[in-house]
Amino acid sequence: MLYVQQSLGPHEELVHIGKFHWMYTVQAFMSIFWGLLLSIVVLVGSVIMYAQMGKIPPDMAMVDAVRSLHPGLRGLSFIVFIFGLLSFAQMMVAKATTEIAITNTRLVYKRGLVARHVGEMSIDRIEGVNVLQSILGRLLNYGRVMVRGMGIGEVVLPPIEDPIAFRKAIEKAKTI
Repeated sequence: MLYVQQSLGPHEELVHIGKFHWMYTVQAFMSIFWGLLLSIVVLVGSVIMYAQMGKIPPDMAMVDAVRSLHPGLRGLSFIVFIFGLLSFAQMMVAKATTEIAITNTRLVYKRGLVARHVGEMSIDRIEGVNVLQSILGRLLNYGRVMVRGMGIGEVVLPPIEDPIAFRKAIEKAKTI
């Protein structure tokens, strides 16, 4: 919470800090899982096709069969796995570099590692707040918050824990 704390005004105080829900981290790890699974599917599918075409004997060990595959197929399998890892890394960097906070005067949404993108909206300019939750989000208490500002447009926040409390914090900040 470095940026928000550094940018507080003289009479400004934090009302609420939005945090990513643990399901976001689970989704990030699932990217690795799906990348690995699809990579294995590419390899096993290629071995089965090679065996049906008669290019490899059916009784060959799986490791030897994978070694006898065309390098392009092995490379494709590796690239699929790398995409899963990159998706994981992207999600975790976004989680580590995003700050969401409500002060008594504004809503602050900062994201970015090297290039910083900061969205600030004055509390008195907030026109409406919508909470977007799926069924799983309702069960596990996470969701997205969409904040509409007068003349500003919409700010859709990433999945945060307890979005109802976040909405209530915005309402509380309006009354302070």
